[in-house]
Amino acid sequence: QVHLVESGGGLVQAGGSLRLSCTGSRSIFSINSMAWYRQAPRKERELVARISSGGNTNVADSVKGRFTLSRDNAKNTLYLQMNSLKTEDTGVSYCSALQSGLYYWGQGTQVTVSA
Repeated sequence: QVHLVESGGGLVQAGGSLRLSCTGSRSIFSINSMAWYRQAPRKERELVARISSGGNTNVADSVKGRFTLSRDNAKNTLYLQMNSLKTEDTGVSYCSALQSGLYYWGQGTQVTVSA
């Protein structure tokens, strides 16, 4: 069982930065993979960034060069550093984890980027 706690969302003006955090109840190193998703109002949920247990990362084309995914195994925490935020980045961001064939999700954290 994996319990995920998210933080770091908020209101920011376009061009600003936010850092999202996702802390697991157990060592995230043992988790098969973790990812950040987001869902804008009236839009489909989309994958933003993913990291494997081995540290391999992938980010969506729409956020390349602006978002950076990292992991602190000692703190059991996954980070998403978001720079140069745009209004289209607005949405609820969700942390997810895949462990032992089961998917776990955080409650989500609201990211709002104003013009």
